[in-house]
Amino acid sequence: MQPLQHTQAVATLGLQGDHRMTKTPGSARQVTLISEEFIQQIGHFLGGRVIRPEQLRRNLVVKNINLNALRYQTFRIGDALFEATALCHPCSRMEQELGKGGFAAMLGHGGLCCKVLESGTLRLGDAIELCPSETPSV
Repeated sequence: MQPLQHTQAVATLGLQGDHRMTKTPGSARQVTLISEEFIQQIGHFLGGRVIRPEQLRRNLVVKNINLNALRYQTFRIGDALFEATALCHPCSRMEQELGKGGFAAMLGHGGLCCKVLESGTLRLGDAIELCPSETPSV
């Protein structure tokens, strides 16, 4: 995990350089998002600990948006178009990374899994723009 100022989203694959690009092309979990607010909530559930975003193993950290409300929606970040496909549930590695209770602390606060529908560049600070006219029916 390494923080970047910008990256490329590649349609049907994920983020340039991410290990998922070659493992799961076409999957519903090409990119994962988590919010700063969820990270703070997880820390609260773990007794007020400060949680570093890289500990949670998500691709993108966003803020000021209810991620759960984006499920099944399409949205743009920078030039790329995404579809939020599912909630991103924690894995057993969270107990190792966050300590006892890490898995439970993330339940309901793990973020979203997304597909990349259109390639494009994402930059630090880009806003999430909902694209309701492009949202597929569920």
